[in-house]
Amino acid sequence: MFSRNVIMMSVAALGAISLASCSPTQPPAANVDSATPVAKQETPTLKNLQAAYNGESNAHVMYLAFANKADEEGYKDIASLFKAVARAEEIHRDNHAKVIQAMGATPKNNITTPDVKSTGDNLEKAMGGNLSQAIKGESYERDTMYPNFIKQAKAESNQAAVQTFDYALAAETQHAQLYTEIKNNLNDWKQASRQFYVCTVSGETFVNSPPTSCPQTKTGKDVEQVI
Repeated sequence: MFSRNVIMMSVAALGAISLASCSPTQPPAANVDSATPVAKQETPTLKNLQAAYNGESNAHVMYLAFANKADEEGYKDIASLFKAVARAEEIHRDNHAKVIQAMGATPKNNITTPDVKSTGDNLEKAMGGNLSQAIKGESYERDTMYPNFIKQAKAESNQAAVQTFDYALAAETQHAQLYTEIKNNLNDWKQASRQFYVCTVSGETFVNSPPTSCPQTKTGKDVEQVI
């Protein structure tokens, strides 16, 4: 009787081990550098990260609203571009959030209702004209905000912050160039003739031809098409 019970217990244990080995593994945690400094108080870089997180959160909402307006007005390619940019801003938002959390803080934003006008006016706003304090244009982020944030993060030896700011800066530079091209050729962007691709780690944005590798991450495996 004793030996029979032992055998039955052994079989049950082996079955449990087999089931455990077949269960799906959990996805890895967010890849944030373990050397990211934990802020015992709010450092300038943490303040900058919070400001960037708030800005990208609002930009994501704004560009989705702009996309709907462009679609209503018949600017199909502009609508698609705004959707791609919204996706890029979402990626930047999430990247900033990971670093904020790694520093021991909670990401905070204040979402405001976008002021949506005509597509031409919306493009002007996206490029930096007449913006609220919550949302800065791509040109401001490219020329002033992110370069200053990167400089401060380097001074604090916060490589994770430098990286997320670098990713955003590269994408905002592309967006500003695209907006300038569209603004000068608005009617050429009415047809749904272009495809848009976004690097899901850096937010870099490309038209028609997806990159073989994303310049910031050096990989082509993290590219998605935005419909």
